[in-house]
Amino acid sequence: MSGRPSTEVHCGALLFDLDGVLIDSTPAVTRVWSQWAIDHGFDPTEVVARAHGRPSLTTVREYLPHADHAAENRKVEQAEIKDIQGVVPLPGASELLASLPPHRWTIVTSCTRALAEVRLKAAGLPVPPTMVTSTDITLGKPHPEPYLKAAGKLGIEPAECVVLEDAPAGIRSGKAAGARVIALQTILDKAALRSEGADWTVRNCADVRLAADSSDSALILRVSE
Repeated sequence: MSGRPSTEVHCGALLFDLDGVLIDSTPAVTRVWSQWAIDHGFDPTEVVARAHGRPSLTTVREYLPHADHAAENRKVEQAEIKDIQGVVPLPGASELLASLPPHRWTIVTSCTRALAEVRLKAAGLPVPPTMVTSTDITLGKPHPEPYLKAAGKLGIEPAECVVLEDAPAGIRSGKAAGARVIALQTILDKAALRSEGADWTVRNCADVRLAADSSDSALILRVSE
């Protein structure tokens, strides 16, 4: 972050997306969804792009409207749980999480709980007790339910939360919940992220740090865009 101006952001809690924000599971996701697409006669590139940042069940329903959605989704989930090759933490993720009070952050992911836990452990990152996954909600991103539920679990008003996201569906979910959003340039550039409603854009979690004058209940972030 040195040499770049930073913006001071005050908040009560941080709500992190998982894939593309804290961890890189792109190789595994690409392998699993590409094979699924080929098996069902779809374009792998299109399917992989559509699957990013959303519950896998949503993608299955869209492509196979008349199939046994639960059974197909279990197949995808099991394939993803088995394939953790190349799942690693993204720059700055470990350091940022370690700097935060444990009750002031959580993860909000479109993965199932089982898959999220496997990927976090593979990347060497902690599993927060308040994590919200697709297993815990009725309506996935871009609906606000995931981030509203996460804020509620932490006991923090959504407007006092800052969401860290990289996918359009997640950005829209965070904004719809009433939170502010830091968007990471994992898959989209600054202009595209801003057009989705992001308040700030950064390269990765290394561009976000907890200021020394933060307290246990009032977080102060230094955000370098």
